[in-house]
Order: sequence, then C-alpha cells, then structure tokens
Amino acid sequence: MHTKENCPFYGSTTIGEKGQVVIPQQVRETMKLEKGDKLLVFGMGEEMVALAKVSRFEKFEKHLSSKLESIRKIIKENGD
Repeated sequence: MHTKENCPFYGSTTIGEKGQVVIPQQVRETMKLEKGDKLLVFGMGEEMVALAKVSRFEKFEKHLSSKLESIRKIIKENGD
C-alpha cells in the first residue's frame, strides 16, 4: 500500500464476466468490510467510482441532521 495525504493506493483489481469486482484484502481489513456489508457506489465523472460503507453514511447523516439548524443559520447569514 502506498499512502499520500491519507489517500492510500491499494493496487488494482479486474472486472469479472458478471461485472463483479474483488475488493483487495487490505482494503477489506482497513475498512472492516465483511461478507454481507452494504456499500454505496458513487460515480465520479465518467471514469471514476467511489465505494462507501452504508453504516458510515448513516452515522454521517445523523451527525449532519443534528447540526442542521446551525447549518441553516450560517447559510442565511451568508445570503445563500
């Protein structure tokens, strides 16, 4: 694994016949991914894909929801 500014590079993988991709073992260990975990898949432009654990997004969403009133106040104060 190569690391630069907290963005590790884990190597490469290949798309199989059914469009499946194997996530390298080191990634699974680092992200604590287990069989059956759900991932969100984001397209980033036409040639990039990002994966994120659903459970982490749920935690982020709850955090964001708890800050929503403060966020709205900041937006209103900035005229956006």
